[in-house]
Amino acid sequence: MSPPLSAPVAELPKAELVAAVPRLRRYARVLTGNPTRADDLVQDTLLRAWSKRRLWRAGSDLRAWLFTIMHNVYMNQRKRARREASDISIDSESEYDKFPPLAEHVNPLTRIELHEVMELMLRLPVEQREVLLLTAVEELPYAQIAALLAIPIGTVMSRLSRAREKLRCMMTAARLAGAQPQSREVTSNQVPARVRR
Repeated sequence: MSPPLSAPVAELPKAELVAAVPRLRRYARVLTGNPTRADDLVQDTLLRAWSKRRLWRAGSDLRAWLFTIMHNVYMNQRKRARREASDISIDSESEYDKFPPLAEHVNPLTRIELHEVMELMLRLPVEQREVLLLTAVEELPYAQIAALLAIPIGTVMSRLSRAREKLRCMMTAARLAGAQPQSREVTSNQVPARVRR
């Protein structure tokens, strides 16, 4: 008697998978704050997704599924890092820039402002930072973010509200401290529209 044939493994849609990689990288950069660790996180996420591809349901949102995997991989890595804290080099982060260069055609003032906002975002707690990114950049609905992070919708809204408020306060403080002329007051219009929503 021959062994039973195993069920065919579901294939992930290649075009959607390729299209999701830049978004995964952006999310990983926000989570880790380090380009090298972010690239490693993306690779770990894609490897996990490939090994678990039989769990993906055709027709469902692949991007949200990948973000969920990345979030879980990242949280597991943080737990592992806490246990192995004595083995982590504190010098490793200083070898790399935190952010990729912006496109050359971007206005220099816009480049500076975007860099400032990205720097300030890294100072937010990771829980607020990831909700802000998923809302403002990835434009995911609250319900999808709640499912992705396994938290209630009210918690998503609360973290988002606190993240926006902290970011506004940090931007105001940075400008008042001399980053911009003191006569120029920070208005809500200077915070990117998707962030201040």
